[in-house]
Amino acid sequence: MTVLRGADDRQKVRDEPAATNDRRKTKIVATLGPASRDERVLNGLVRAGMDVARINLSHGSTAEHAAAIAAVRRVAALRAAPLAVLIDLPGPKLRLGDLPRPLQVKAGETVVLGAPPAAQLPVNFPELLPHFTRDELVLIDDGAVELRVRAVSPSAVTLEVLNDGTIESRKGVNLPDTHLPIGALTAADRELLAWGLGQDVDYVALSFVRCADDVRELKEHIAAAGGDQLVIAKIEKKEALAVHEEIIDAADAVMVARGDLGVEIDPATVPIWQKRIIHAANLAGKPVITATQMLQSMVASPRPTRAEASDVANAIYDATSAVMLSGETAIGCYPAEAVRTMADIARVVESDIEREGRAPQPWAAGRTGVSGAISHGACEVAHRVGAAAIVSATFSGATARAVARNLPAQPIVAVSPNQRVVNQLALCWGVCPLLGRRRGSFEEVVGEANDLVLANGFGQRGEVVVVTAGLQTNLSGKTNLIKAHVLD
Repeated sequence: MTVLRGADDRQKVRDEPAATNDRRKTKIVATLGPASRDERVLNGLVRAGMDVARINLSHGSTAEHAAAIAAVRRVAALRAAPLAVLIDLPGPKLRLGDLPRPLQVKAGETVVLGAPPAAQLPVNFPELLPHFTRDELVLIDDGAVELRVRAVSPSAVTLEVLNDGTIESRKGVNLPDTHLPIGALTAADRELLAWGLGQDVDYVALSFVRCADDVRELKEHIAAAGGDQLVIAKIEKKEALAVHEEIIDAADAVMVARGDLGVEIDPATVPIWQKRIIHAANLAGKPVITATQMLQSMVASPRPTRAEASDVANAIYDATSAVMLSGETAIGCYPAEAVRTMADIARVVESDIEREGRAPQPWAAGRTGVSGAISHGACEVAHRVGAAAIVSATFSGATARAVARNLPAQPIVAVSPNQRVVNQLALCWGVCPLLGRRRGSFEEVVGEANDLVLANGFGQRGEVVVVTAGLQTNLSGKTNLIKAHVLD
């Protein structure tokens, strides 16, 4: 493995062609795994357009994940690129244990779920077996193998196989019609959370959220540990759909986790819920990630299918904040190509949207007090004067997210003195986060905005940028000023 180090290496990295995501508004989340932990591969992912590195704690060891996080931070520093690190907690996912070998099954056969290690099909939560119900449907590996419960005992569940297939180690087990008595944050999750906070990550994703209280519980754990990480609620349970607006309100961001959601509900309704959740997140001004199997064929192929390209494009037309790659980058043969493909699709779709001349979205006006109204007004001014960019001076990131809620045509240049905020804003639609300095006056804000916009190519001398900030420039939630500034 070739690792770049030192001043000469940093200059070499900066002299490379610019990353393809320079002006892309839709962000890309890439899952790291055996195919992408190598620092050279990570550098390629960033060049191709990765904005957020996802660490899936359902697989791999904490030692492997710690090494991957450290490599991400090194690449980000070398490239002077804002990158967010997201840890994804496993949650109460019922999974098979390790099998001696893949099990070939035929329709009509019976198999037995039980406690490890002696059971034919061991599961990670054997204490849940008594809660299975006779005749209910059980799906393994996202429904690749369907089974029906035929008998239940305290220590084992007998299942009838409904279709031919192969059962492999560590695959998920879903009961779409059953509520299992287990919270969204397990004991194992709490241990992994403590580890992740120690790794100084930027986002924590909570799996199998059922209600807003699940999100609040995780936030309380983070606050108690003194953390400032933001929480992403993964909407993938049937129960969550009925209260998705409350979940979005409680979370800092949401993910449409279509894999398990497509097992929990009729797959034909997944696109409907995807659109509803994206729209609800935009109304709330929260980033939303569309995830699972977006470019699945690129696990083994250097090119996507036309249907996959359409899937990514439609999510972007619906104004998703980010699109996500899972196995494509974690275990696939073409991780950088998958990221580059997503970036290419995003740029083409966004160009088409811009040709249509979309004005700032009306849903944000007058809904969030002074800061929200100022942010919406800044987008209106930028639209009417043809500004080169909107500059958001932000201490916590809230101002930039409020501006992004309006989906302006201009890039949103977010300037923050807080590196954590810069990293977190890498997930937000349309936001180009830059590390600034602590300021004492609005005049200093405008001066710094002027210099950063010019230095980073967001505008040229004589062009107009719209600056939003507050008179108290180092406090959160105090945005109350707009200025149309001519770059000089």
